[in-house]
Amino acid sequence: MHVGSGLIYLCILVLGAMALSPVVAWLGIDPLPGDVTVQWQEHKLFLPFTQSAIASASLGLLFLWARK
Repeated sequence: MHVGSGLIYLCILVLGAMALSPVVAWLGIDPLPGDVTVQWQEHKLFLPFTQSAIASASLGLLFLWARK
C-alpha cells in the first residue's frame, strides 16, 4: 500500500500538535480561532489546536532547514 507524502506530513503535523498542546496551554497564550474551550459545572477543558499546529509547523520547518 502506497501512502502519499502529503498524508505523512499531515500526520506528523497532527502528532506534533498533540505533543505540543500541553506546553502551549502551560504558556497561557490567549486562545486563537480554532482553539476549543469547554466549560461544564466546575471543570474547564482547553484544547489549543491552532496554537499547537502553528508551533508544530514552525518546529518542522526549523528541523527541515537545519537538516539541509
